[in-house]
Parts: sequence; C-alpha cells; structure tokens
Amino acid sequence: MKIKESINRCQWATKHPLEEHYHDTEWGVPVYDDQNLFELLCLESAQAGLSWLTVLQKRKNYKKAFHNFDIEKVAHFSEEKVEVLLQNKGIIRNRLKVKAFINNANCVLEVQKKHGSLSKYLWKFVNHQSIQNAFKSTSEVPTKTEISDLMSKDLKSNGFKFLGSTTCYAFMQAVGMVNDHTTDCFRYEDVKILNQDLRPN
Repeated sequence: MKIKESINRCQWATKHPLEEHYHDTEWGVPVYDDQNLFELLCLESAQAGLSWLTVLQKRKNYKKAFHNFDIEKVAHFSEEKVEVLLQNKGIIRNRLKVKAFINNANCVLEVQKKHGSLSKYLWKFVNHQSIQNAFKSTSEVPTKTEISDLMSKDLKSNGFKFLGSTTCYAFMQAVGMVNDHTTDCFRYEDVKILNQDLRPN
C-alpha cells in the first residue's frame, strides 16, 4: 500500500478539496488579465460576511450566470436580469451584491478608458511588483494593510461598491499582489518564482 505523501499547505486551505485545489493552483499567482481580475473582484466582494469556501462552491454557477465575467456584458445587465439572477439558487442571492457586480463592471469600463486597463490601474498600488512576505504562520498574516486601505478608498472614489479594505487585501492575496503563502507552504517558493516569470514587460 502506497503511503500518501504529506504536503505542507497554508493552514486555511487544509479542510476541503476545493480550497486545496484553489490554493495549489491559483492563490497568489499573479493575474494581469482584466477579465480574470474582474472575476476575482466580484468573487471577493461576494464573500463579504461569508466563507471563501461558500464562494468557491458557487464559482461555476457564477461564471455561467455572469457570462464568464465578461465586463461589457455584465455592465449592460438590466433590472429584469437582476430579478432573474435573484432567483438563481446557484449564486449568493443578495440584491446589493448582485447590483454591485453590475455597478463595478461599469466602473471597470471607465477605469479602462482612463488607465488603459484594469490591470495597470490595480497593479500601480504595489508599484507593479508583487510584495513578497515571509510569514511563518497564518496568524501573522494581516487582514488589511495601508495599501489595501488606499486601494479601497481609491476604488470607492471611482464608484466601486462592496470593496472595503479587508476585501481589497483578500483580492491582493488572490491575484498575487502579495505572496502570503506561509514560508513552510510548498507553494511559497513556487509563487515567488512565478511572480518573476509572469510579470509583463
């Protein structure tokens, strides 16, 4: 009988296969594509008051309901579409959160006009380079920082909703603006290297 090899992961990602997979393949990997960034902005805002696992369990349904987070399409969702979405048991049926997705899609379109891309706008908060932290345990990892405070304030000034500082920091972790894998995690060094390899020229 083959003994399963033990893998060290960040403590938050050890309780459910969906969390494990997300942690092992996505979390902390730099994201520069506007549509993917928009998706994670939406999903992080949907998490407010809930667990990340709840969002991950509904992620496929969200992708289907929101046209794979096509920014242009979501921006043009009507009030009738909102009512349809609120009947969809596959997503979090919170009217304010659903309407925030649509509102934020419109804000993204404005940001793209002003800054060239959502990516350029968001990555400027970390000077277009991932912050490489070196936390030994999950208890050391902050829930927000001065940078996430600044990002949240700036997003709100541009009309975005449901993106407080804590949500912004979780987003930063998700898209690789910070590497918050703990140093004993098998992904820590991998993500550190990926940040160098994936950074746009």
